[in-house]
Amino acid sequence: MKSLKRNLSFILFLTPFILNLGCTKSRMDATPSVQKKIKLGFILATMNEERYTKDKNYFTDFATAQGADVEFASCDGKVDLQTAKVETMLSKKVDVIVIQPVNGEAASSIVALAKKDNVPVVAYDRIIKNADLDVYVTQNSFQVGVLQAQAAVEATQGKGNYIILMGEAGHSVADEITRGVISILDRYPQIKVVVKQNHPNWSSALALATVENALTKNKNNIQAILANNDGMALGAVQALNEQKLTGKVFVAGADADLTAIKDILKGKQSMTVLKGIKPLAEEAVKAAIALAKKEPLKFDEKKNNGMKEVPVINTPVSKVTKDNVQTEVIETGFHSQEVVFGDTKG
Repeated sequence: MKSLKRNLSFILFLTPFILNLGCTKSRMDATPSVQKKIKLGFILATMNEERYTKDKNYFTDFATAQGADVEFASCDGKVDLQTAKVETMLSKKVDVIVIQPVNGEAASSIVALAKKDNVPVVAYDRIIKNADLDVYVTQNSFQVGVLQAQAAVEATQGKGNYIILMGEAGHSVADEITRGVISILDRYPQIKVVVKQNHPNWSSALALATVENALTKNKNNIQAILANNDGMALGAVQALNEQKLTGKVFVAGADADLTAIKDILKGKQSMTVLKGIKPLAEEAVKAAIALAKKEPLKFDEKKNNGMKEVPVINTPVSKVTKDNVQTEVIETGFHSQEVVFGDTKG
């Protein structure tokens, strides 16, 4: 009997310690494990155009807000340099590469490099052809062309001689903008496209020469010029100015560059298309993080890149004219009131 009492007393003595040990284990089990930060590689083809500072800043800021780190690089429009930058990022163990290819064909080898390391690839702004691409995030380039052509048709009453200034040959954005333009112009038999020409590096100087030649050949009988971007539209504006045709020929561009906005306010350029950079950058970050976490992607459509049906995420575009610069450009924060209206003379 005494032995039983001694054993019972010993058990009662140990009980608090046993319960405490169980609680301690439970607390240890409940401690969240520290997760590795997602690292995104973001590579732009160039920083030589006005808009790309925005791409870099919007992408980096949003990724940081989502708890991800960013390794950034740009390539000065050089394919070999872009390949080297990707190799460097892979050596730094990035989880996903988001890349604006210098050349959509050549970049297929870059995708292959990433896939060897099991790193997903997001094509940013321009599609990569014949590659095992995971997703393509782009502005709705086809709609850019549609908006340009619709405005031109209205301005010219659906007739006249048109010039189409295309960007780099084989560039997916240039092709899609032009496809959008043609989809509208084909409905108007009295519109004649007298020049439809690509320009390496989307060159403003080459676009200037194209328009000068077209004006000479057609004895200044040109009613509209539709440029795939504002840099080439600037070349068109300069060519028209030389012939004292400023404001007499419809000129459309795209990207809402500051120079283009000022030219629109001065009546030199008719319109541009604002391709929202912030939503483009943020959607690319969201897609990259989803891929890193192996979560399902939300996308708008699929596009065949020559190897596979690639999920596509489209971001919005909008027409900008003299009448809506305030609401479309300034109130959205794309350009500030000060820089836009600081000098509208000349």
